[in-house]
Amino acid sequence: MLLAETAQRFTAHITVRRTDQDEAVDAKSIMKIMMLAATAGTELEIRATGEGAEEAVRDLVQLVKVGFDEG
Repeated sequence: MLLAETAQRFTAHITVRRTDQDEAVDAKSIMKIMMLAATAGTELEIRATGEGAEEAVRDLVQLVKVGFDEG
């Protein structure tokens, strides 16, 4: 999964949360991301803390904006 693979490039702690749910999940975990069951149009919140946090959020937001490079 491209989101988790991208998140794994960073040392920052990164979480993703559906805005209609309370619990955030580890963005580096493919299984946790899959359990979000986020389909096209689902609004997500991406947060990061630590070294490289700003760059991580920027890259992940861009990935989502371009539709995960799926054409």
